[in-house]
Amino acid sequence: MTQDINEQSNASKRRLDLDALPIQIRESVKDFTERVSQALGDNLTSITVVGSSLTADYKPGQSDMNTVLILDKQTTGALNAIASLTRPISKKKISPPLLMTLPYIERSRDVFGVEFLDFQLTHQTVLGEDPFASLSFEKKDVRLQCERELKATLIRLRQGYIASAANRRLVRDILISTAKALVPILHAMLWLKDIERSGETAMTFSKAADVFSINTDPLTNVNQWRHGKIRLGESEMENAFESIYSTVDELADIVDKLEV
Repeated sequence: MTQDINEQSNASKRRLDLDALPIQIRESVKDFTERVSQALGDNLTSITVVGSSLTADYKPGQSDMNTVLILDKQTTGALNAIASLTRPISKKKISPPLLMTLPYIERSRDVFGVEFLDFQLTHQTVLGEDPFASLSFEKKDVRLQCERELKATLIRLRQGYIASAANRRLVRDILISTAKALVPILHAMLWLKDIERSGETAMTFSKAADVFSINTDPLTNVNQWRHGKIRLGESEMENAFESIYSTVDELADIVDKLEV
């Protein structure tokens, strides 16, 4: 009798649940889940979809889907198994998944709070148990990571501009990448202030502008370049770079002085 109950419990944990996903990604996630489950077998604990594919930011055919796989053990065999799926999953616009274990997550809450908070905000576990919903974080750890990430972003902007030799296309790509990377940091900064967060980029920029009294229009403008063929003149690109750099610098100063 006990064995039957345990088997039913394990079967429940392994049941695929796609109902909460947006309709436009269900088939791709179903295919991905079946491939991954077959490749990893019993070493696979759970599969969670994270990020923009769960929000209005998602653009079918253009946006990538991101996932986190929780493994029982990290092994080279697991890496090889996922590597063998790179081509078929890329055709479905699914990025290579992040592989983690539950002990790794628990030991990393103090250093990856920004990332885990972002997963916690926008995620849907489709197989197994949710690894993110019950996580808790120390505000001092998250504040420090925000400061470190923002100041590192300033360095990358300077170095990227130099390395690009002021090439307008390369600078454009750097700015697009920067605006995208700032979203989870802004989520974390809003969390530090106990402000309700949105998973959508435009609303995040808007709320950050209100809460921190900064101009996030440069971030909004650059973010809109992601899905369009924007060609700017030299002076326009320089102005965009200066605006983004100034915004990041201001955010770094704000979080540096933030009391938590």
